[in-house]
Amino acid sequence: MNRNITSRFEIPAAPFTLFMLSSITIWIPFYDRILVPFLAKLTHEPRGLNPKIRMGAGMILSIIAMVVSAIMETIRRDLANSKTLVDMSAMWLVPQFVLLGLTEAFNGIGQLEFYYSELPNSMASLVMVMFTVSMAVASLVASL
Repeated sequence: MNRNITSRFEIPAAPFTLFMLSSITIWIPFYDRILVPFLAKLTHEPRGLNPKIRMGAGMILSIIAMVVSAIMETIRRDLANSKTLVDMSAMWLVPQFVLLGLTEAFNGIGQLEFYYSELPNSMASLVMVMFTVSMAVASLVASL
């Protein structure tokens, strides 16, 4: 794919995951400082949305991100089959990375809030370890 931004600057392939991290970094303060006060008045929930709803929204966003990824990969593959050089901007990959960042923000943080609100304090470290290990295994399986 064409990773050129200008005629002299080409983005390497690896930093595209920064779009995911950037969306997490932007979304979390926006949600916490702007949306939570508004949603708290609307839903009468002190954290804006119930953690279960946040986890569900994360799952739905995950499905949408995978559909966007499938569509973009189908288009890219069709272009690659018809030509030797794919003349498609790599910036078409940015929406799926942004959606994956929002998925992580909704689902991951919703899970942590759910665990801390439902389990006793003595289990907090065990739950954090289990959550971290499950994320590591999921990343490993996704990489494979």
